[in-house]
Order: sequence, then structure tokens, then C-alpha cells
Amino acid sequence: MSDNAGDAEDAEEAKAGGPAQAPQAEQTQTPQAGPAPAPAGPAGPAGPAAGPAGQAAGPAGQAPFPPPPGAAAPPVAAAPRAPAVAPIAPGFAGHDPAAWHLWQMGQLRLRQQQAREEAAARAANSMWRRIRPAEAAPIHTATLVAVLAAGLTTAVVLGDGMGPGLLLAVLPAMVAAYAAARAAGRKARPWSLLWAAGCVALLTVPALRDSAWPSTLAILAAVLLAALALHGTRSWPGVLLAPLGFLDSAVSGVGWAWAGLRSRGGGAGRDRWVSVVKAALVAAVLLIVFGALFASADAAFADLLGGLLPDVSVGEGPFRFLLFLFGAVLALAAARTAAAPHRWDRVKSRQWKARSRVEWSLPLIVLNLLFAGFNAVQLAVLFGGYDKVLESTGLTYAEYARQGFWQLLWATVFVLAVIALALRWAPRGGAGDRRLVRSVLGTLCVLTLVVVASAVRRMDLYVDAYGLTRLRLSVVTMELWLGLVIVLLMAAGIAGGRWLARAVVGSAAATVLAFGLASPDGIIAEYNVTRYQQDNKLDLAYLRDLSSDAAPYLDRLPEPRRSCALMAIEADLRRASAAPWYATSLGEHRARRILRERPVTATVAECSRLGAYASRVE
Repeated sequence: MSDNAGDAEDAEEAKAGGPAQAPQAEQTQTPQAGPAPAPAGPAGPAGPAAGPAGQAAGPAGQAPFPPPPGAAAPPVAAAPRAPAVAPIAPGFAGHDPAAWHLWQMGQLRLRQQQAREEAAARAANSMWRRIRPAEAAPIHTATLVAVLAAGLTTAVVLGDGMGPGLLLAVLPAMVAAYAAARAAGRKARPWSLLWAAGCVALLTVPALRDSAWPSTLAILAAVLLAALALHGTRSWPGVLLAPLGFLDSAVSGVGWAWAGLRSRGGGAGRDRWVSVVKAALVAAVLLIVFGALFASADAAFADLLGGLLPDVSVGEGPFRFLLFLFGAVLALAAARTAAAPHRWDRVKSRQWKARSRVEWSLPLIVLNLLFAGFNAVQLAVLFGGYDKVLESTGLTYAEYARQGFWQLLWATVFVLAVIALALRWAPRGGAGDRRLVRSVLGTLCVLTLVVVASAVRRMDLYVDAYGLTRLRLSVVTMELWLGLVIVLLMAAGIAGGRWLARAVVGSAAATVLAFGLASPDGIIAEYNVTRYQQDNKLDLAYLRDLSSDAAPYLDRLPEPRRSCALMAIEADLRRASAAPWYATSLGEHRARRILRERPVTATVAECSRLGAYASRVE
């Protein structure tokens, strides 16, 4: 190993024009011929040097004599160089300990240098360095103003709750991202515009619905679409990892904004900022003075101002300041991402080894046969009726419908996982292999759609017997979306799958949007009220837990069931009576109007007798 290293150094010397013959001559010497003399000690200005430099050195153990005035400084001896070829090892005649030590130190430095170069090469080729965003241009003034507006709007409107205020707080952040993208020279693409429009549409759900669970889903979907709009990614790794880029952009965005503020802190920039601040302060003083005068002079104008402006107390100061920081940091993260997005499309998934046709297709063909047999049984049950099946299995109506649905839901999820893995291992030899993959996986997708239809039918039977709940509505919606994903997979197998990742995300966002706009609590209340009107079955204990979105449908119930169903909603609205307009959803507004026109009249004792406080299980 050491000889090879020495040969490598000799080759480098030969290329540089150095003595290429000396190492070869040394290799032919006998062990008795020692290596070239080497210095006995370290060289440098701290100690005496061997050779001509010794003429400038003083006696042993003393510092060199200073040169006479006007004379040139004596030359400094060069550091001893490690021999290119390994000297004689210990235990052989002619061994020189100093030369051997010097050669070992040279080899150590060589290995360290090689390790540093390899580490630098790995770091340069690492995934994180590949996806890291480019250096962003200095932050634009419009971006800074929009970030400040986002922080102030967040502190003002989100301190009292969600509702239309969420969309109002996000709009300045979108302006900041747009200004940063324009300053960086980025142009909007059709997919980015589509994601941005979907993000705005999803943020209208909290403004329309009082229920927390569809609003939460809408906010999460809006974050995903915002990440896709700002990053412009299209691959599966990019779609899944894009929201993580906001975390890094939030940290780097703070430094980006601080550097922009410091660059504007002096010279002409400072004069402009001072002028803007002065003008803003003067405008604020004028608004406060004349607004207070007009409010004291006219009660209608005072009531209008009281509804438009937030009621902020001194005790809420720390909380509002945290909201300001939160909104400003989020706006900075969006703007920094728009100026220099992470390059998630550079994340490449590992290519898996393709399998032979038999090895790949045999398990899937067996699975297709199993699905075909199950679907045949489902068709027989559909045409033969459920009574015979219940009699032969010993299950109740509810057990057959509910248990079957959950198993079929998991079967649909597992099929998607099987298809993803099968595509990784699919044979890729030519057109024949592609036809085989399409036929086998296409058959599996078609059979899975029958399973999806069977699962939805089972849930429909269960709901018809026991009513509709949030859990039942959400899982059947998820099952329908999984069926849509399978249809998209079939289309990708025919037309190519470059668009598949974005299409799946778009379908998920559209499903969440439709779910929120349809008012899930309203659908549940309407179904159960209609069911009560038909067969006189009603679960008051469950209806009491619904949000204000259900009030228009619960208002159709006869008394005292109407009052019992609306009693919890009325209590919640009473506690939130001081909420301003931007923290009140459309569902809350409708419920307040209904209860104001027809107040709750039933007592707790009456509702208790009707089972309104009974415990229940989903």
C-alpha cells in the first residue's frame, strides 16, 4: 500500500517535470544502501536549519544572530520533504529513523488530504446540496411592506378566531410571494396559477363553515397547494416533500429580511424609510383624532366602527405580538420560497431491479383471480338478497355491513401499495413487457373498482339502518377518492404518467374543497332529520354535538326535539357573542339568525327524557 502511494507521488513529479529517475534507481538498490540523507530535526524559523541556512544560525540552543543593518535577511530553509519512496523499514540494515518518521507523516497527510477530497465530493453530490435553493436576490421593498402587512393583519384578525379573517391574513403573504417572485424574474406557470387558485378556494372553507374538521382539512390542503405553487415541482418526491421547504425558508427568510433592512439603514434608503414612517404616523394620528370625534358625534358611525375595528385590550398585547411574529415569519417563508425555491425535482428515486415476466406477473395474476372470485360473490349477493347471506353467516345486519366496509377499505389501500411496488419491479424489456404490465395492472384496477363500489354499497346499507355520522361520511368520501385515484392510474397507464403526481394531489384538494363546501354537518343533520320524518328514528345525543352548520336543518324538527338539538349550539354562540365579523363564519351567522327568530324553549329535564344526554358510540 505504501509503495503504491509512493509511485503515485512519483508519477505526479514526472508530470510536473521533476526527477522521475531517482525513485526507480532507489528501488534497485540493495537493503544496505540507505536512503538519501534527511534532516535530523524539524526545520523552520523556530530552530537551526541544516545546510546553507546554518551559516545564519547562532550557537547550539540559541536563536539566530540578527542580520546587520542594511543587509538582506538570510534565506529560510524549506521544510523537509517526505521521500517519494518508502525508506528502509525498521529491522533492516540501513534503517534511518528520521527518514522513516518523515515518510510516515507524509503518508498520513496524504491520506488525510484524500479523505477531505472524498468528503468534499460526497458533500457536493449530496441530496441536500442538490435540492438547496439558489442564493436569493436582495429582498424587494414591496416584499418587506407586504410581510409587515401580513404580520399586522394576522395579529389583528386572528386573535379572535378563524372565519373570513384567515383569508384576510393570507392575502398579504400571497402579495409578498408574488412580489418576491417578480423581483427574482420567475414567471407563473399554468400549474402554479391553478395551485394558487385552489389555495384561495380552500381558505374560503373556514369563512363558510363553523365545523372544525372540514376547516382543518382545508387548511392542510391549502398549505400543500401553496408549497406546490411556489416550488413548481412535478415529481412524486417533490409533491410529498414540498411543504418541508417552508421550514428551511422560514429560517433563511428571517436572515434575508434582516439583511434587506440593514442595507436600507443608511444613505438615501434611510431617508426614504424615515419619510414613509413619518407619513404613516401622521396618518394614524389624524385617523385616531377625527375618528374619535365622529364616533362621539354619531351613534350609527360609532356602531359601524365598533363592528369593523378589533377590540384589543392591553392584556392581549403579548398574544397579539406572537401572532404578529407568526404571520410575518409565514409571509417571509412564502416570499423566500418564491424568490429561491428548493429544487425538489432533483431528488431521484432509486431504480429497482426489473424482474422477469413470470416472476413479476404470477403473483399479480393470482391476486386478480382472487379479486374476480370475490366480485362474483358480491354480484351473487346483490341479486340474491342479503337475507340468505345473513342466515348462512350468522351475522347481524349491522355487523355484515360495517365490518365488510372496513375490510374493503383496507383492501383498496393495499391495492394501491401493490400497484406502486409492482411498477417498481415491472419488466422493462420492450413493447411486449409494457403490454403485459398494462394488461395485468389494468385488470387489477378494474376489479378494485368493483370492490370500491361494494364497500360504498355496504356503508349505504349501514347508514340506512343506523343513520349518518361524521365518521361514516368521512370514510365513504375517502373510499370514493381512492376509487378516483385508481381511475387516474388506469388513465396514466394508457396516456403516460408524467402528470399523475399532480393529478392525484389535485384530486385530493378538490375532494377536500367539495367536502368543506358541501357542509358535512349540514348533510348529516339533513339526512337524520329526513330519516326521523320517515321512520321516527332520531339520535338526539349525536345531533347535539354538531356545529352551527347544522342549525338550518335541525330547525325543521318539531318541538321539543328542535330545542334539544339546538341547545348546545345556542350555548356556544352565546359564549362567542362578542366575536367580530371577521371571526364569524357564515354557518354561525345563519345559526344566530335562526335562534334569534325562534329561541330555544325546551328545558334540560325535557331533553334528558328524550335521550339528548345519553352516551353513544360512533
